Amino acid sequence: MTLHLSTDKDTGVAVVTLDRPEKLNAIDLTTAAELTTAWREFRFDDSVRAIVLTGAGDRAFCTGLDRDADVPQPNSPYMVDDPLITIGPKACDLWKPVITAVNGMACGGAFYLIGEADFVIADETATFFDPHTTYGMVSAYESILLAQRMPFGEVARMALMGTAERVSARRAYEVGLVSEVTAPGEAPAAAVRCADIIASYPTEAVQGTVRAVWAAKEATRTAALAHAPHLVSMGNLPSEAQAGLFTGRRTGFRTR
Repeated sequence: MTLHLSTDKDTGVAVVTLDRPEKLNAIDLTTAAELTTAWREFRFDDSVRAIVLTGAGDRAFCTGLDRDADVPQPNSPYMVDDPLITIGPKACDLWKPVITAVNGMACGGAFYLIGEADFVIADETATFFDPHTTYGMVSAYESILLAQRMPFGEVARMALMGTAERVSARRAYEVGLVSEVTAPGEAPAAAVRCADIIASYPTEAVQGTVRAVWAAKEATRTAALAHAPHLVSMGNLPSEAQAGLFTGRRTGFRTR
């Protein structure tokens, strides 16, 4: 198992932990499938009323898709097989509250998860960045999801600066990506405290509120995501060209 699940039946809070710290919690195909299964099973588990999502280890919450994952693509600009498309709770039609606790790096495909959380708590070690453009890839799904919770200019800057710049937890708080910043290592506990409170409230009211909040931006998000596969298929460099860019990857970066 690359995903660790625990549930406190007394409080109604489940904790989902990405458990590949040796790979900086990068998501391989197994992890992607386990996330999809977990969200869908939570839909039917009435004992779970709120969920915390976090990552194992202290180096990273998640660094996106594992580069070793083999994902063959159709030879067409109109079709893209995205292994991360259903790793988020909302994509799996789960409308129970999900709080994401971030420590260390969160980048690239991590935003499929962060972008579908109801709110995000980060510790002081957290940094956020999107490496796609650096390596000849389009930041489509990631940018669209982030644009639902951050100012336009901040999303554009993160996406376009690639690996040259990382956003600190404090800056992420200032622009609204993060709702609370904790001391190092304290984000999961803070998220659980919030989840405990939310889970103690009447379930119907909580889930209705989650659905209402997301409905406020749903039309824009759905319309934008419809364009994402074509932008990716037309804008991404061929995989062999991407590999060359990864080989000569940039090492320096600025944190702001």
